[in-house]
Amino acid sequence: MGVNKHPQQSHIRRALKTRHLSMIALGGSIGTGLFVASGSAISTAGPGGALVAYIGIGLMVFFLMTSLGEMATYLPVTGSFATYSKRFVDPALGFAMGWNYWFNWAITLAVDISTVALVMKFWLPNVPSWIFSLAALAIIFCINAFSVLSFGETEYWLALIKVITVIIFLIVGMLTIVGIMGGHAVGLENFFYKKAPFVGGIPTILSVFVVAGFSFQGTELIGITAGESKTPEKSIPKAIKQVFWRILLFYILSIFVIACLIPYTSSNLLGSSTNDITISPFTLVFRRAGLASAASVMNAVILTSVLSSANSGMYASTRMLYSLARSGDAPRVFGMLNIRGIPFPALLGTTVVGLFTFLASVYGTRIYTFLVSASGLTGFIAWLGIAISHYRFRRAFKKQGKSLDELRYRAKLFPLGPVLSLILCILVIVGQDLKSFANWDWQAIGVSYMSVPLFLVLYLYYKIKYHTKLIPLESIDLKRTDIKKE
Repeated sequence: MGVNKHPQQSHIRRALKTRHLSMIALGGSIGTGLFVASGSAISTAGPGGALVAYIGIGLMVFFLMTSLGEMATYLPVTGSFATYSKRFVDPALGFAMGWNYWFNWAITLAVDISTVALVMKFWLPNVPSWIFSLAALAIIFCINAFSVLSFGETEYWLALIKVITVIIFLIVGMLTIVGIMGGHAVGLENFFYKKAPFVGGIPTILSVFVVAGFSFQGTELIGITAGESKTPEKSIPKAIKQVFWRILLFYILSIFVIACLIPYTSSNLLGSSTNDITISPFTLVFRRAGLASAASVMNAVILTSVLSSANSGMYASTRMLYSLARSGDAPRVFGMLNIRGIPFPALLGTTVVGLFTFLASVYGTRIYTFLVSASGLTGFIAWLGIAISHYRFRRAFKKQGKSLDELRYRAKLFPLGPVLSLILCILVIVGQDLKSFANWDWQAIGVSYMSVPLFLVLYLYYKIKYHTKLIPLESIDLKRTDIKKE
């Protein structure tokens, strides 16, 4: 793995195709949030409340992806969020956004490799957990170290397994609802059971907004991949259109099927982690339809899900660290590329952090819990950054007299999209744990909202050190010259 000591002589390879981009974004958002935690959303707010929350967050994600798509087709660079915040808003915001997002995925990587061990214990309960976790980390490292195409191809097939599972689930579920499989037809009995479809009113729907938001985390990965796309001006818009409708239909139809077949009062819907695989709504529906090995099948699917998330996490955090180094916001060594065009030092650095965080889960549970809590809202903060950057980007475009015809892809309903996304993101962040405010439980507040002060510390550190200011609209750099340098 010879590292090129002159990064300017090498470049990130543009090798990802449209199908890779589509599946990376799709795979990033279909995971344990859908397979396991969707049941808890129905249990909390009822079928109708869960659907409203997922549709609301789905629309927000659509606007965020179109915002990101407009900027990424105009300026397809690696580590896009940090670059856009730095160029279109304030260098301090770019610095904070970059480190915030790197931290998010580096910790998620550690959580995922810990989860691999939990999933494997389903089949091999007597093998030490750390063996599975280290094996998973080694596999993910090798996939990302080989080439960007090996990452894209692996992610494509892992995501495809999840997509096929959801399609089979929807077919089996619909056949069970009408009585073709699993006995008598249930129709919409459970959908209107007792207090359903809406349980607990607006406060519970708002609380499920947070669950739905976490489920959709990962769709923004399409922005990170823009710098390594073969044809970003064609691939990104196409991927965004495909991904949004697939995600929305998958989530909404899946929740509808679960709500029809399992009453919201069922204790089986309360599971929210991979420990609860035997009572996953997907497992229960498959079992009801007569599939005896449902738990084993879903466990295998969840294993691919977790590996997919770890693979994406390694890629995203590596690219963000590389981007930070290239812009002078991280040690220069992380901006170097090897002969395959892979930011190998950044990959190594991220792997070491992931490994140490995993070891903390084994030997220092409190440190691990702190790190996981600290990364809790970082994904929503990244979404906030996308909305703000796009709003400023489009206003600068107009202010500098540029024609919107110069944009290869144009986000619809501007400025409604970024403004609505901004408001909903703030609502989700504030609504993360309102109960702790009602009871003035300072410890719970600290755990739930830790990401916010950490982000502010990064932002203020840079702002105070370099005396940065909000960039005037007429001074925002809209040149596209640095695309070739990537």
